[in-house]
Amino acid sequence: MGSHTSHPDVTPDPPAPLPTPATEAGRAGLDGILADPRQTAIALDFDGTLAEIVPDPDRARAHPAAVPALAALAPRVGSVAVITGRPAEVAVRHGGFADVPGLEHLVVLGHYGAERWDAATGAVTAPPPHPGVAAVRAELPALLAHSGTEGTWTEDKGRSVAVHTRRAADPGAAFEALRGPLTDLAARHGLIVEPGRMVLELRPPGMDKGAALLDHVRATGARSVLYAGDDLGDLPAYAAVDRLRAEGVPGLLVCSGSDEVTELRKRADTEVAGPAGVVALLAALARRLAA
Repeated sequence: MGSHTSHPDVTPDPPAPLPTPATEAGRAGLDGILADPRQTAIALDFDGTLAEIVPDPDRARAHPAAVPALAALAPRVGSVAVITGRPAEVAVRHGGFADVPGLEHLVVLGHYGAERWDAATGAVTAPPPHPGVAAVRAELPALLAHSGTEGTWTEDKGRSVAVHTRRAADPGAAFEALRGPLTDLAARHGLIVEPGRMVLELRPPGMDKGAALLDHVRATGARSVLYAGDDLGDLPAYAAVDRLRAEGVPGLLVCSGSDEVTELRKRADTEVAGPAGVVALLAALARRLAA
């Protein structure tokens, strides 16, 4: 007599619901998005928001569900933009954003908006790099060699240079030890230092995610906006949303939460658990708009 092995039914976890923002301004922002999605701009940081933070940024990749969620959402809203400190082409490659059905109108604003990649053409447009970046690039090796902070390493982004301390024996101590010398080096060559999650980036002034977001929202004529970020470099974008709110444009601020950076939590309308939480929110919003 043959035997039969029964398998219990496996019920997949239900899709995450759309979270209710904790603030009145955030609830107004979400209401504005739901009321007129075709006039909404969705703007997202990359590292720490769509992709997990990893010791080697070259190994960072978008969350596996990020592209499907974005492809489901993008056709239902006015615009989707990724705003990142990375070169635009690197973010496109690590995100897997090229040639994706549903993302034909995606824009990636790299180097804090200095570069622009359009999915429609696959082309990157950008002005010439700041001369100070080349000068800093030449002087950094000697500065780091005499800093006493072993384990740091430099990421050349083309239009900026980043010094990472995550691999140092004491990442936080190395970060603090280098902050002053790198700020002085940047100032000598007309650059500024942007601190992040165990990284100090030397880059030209006037390049930040807030300016990039404002330009994007105004160029698209958006009447509501969602911005999601995780790091100190996202604070200017948060400020830009506050400015837009003051001008009558509802906005929703999303924090991709981490224990390394807590400043955004205080400013956000809703906090989610890292890139997986951001992707779940985007998917929930896509489902709500499709209903």
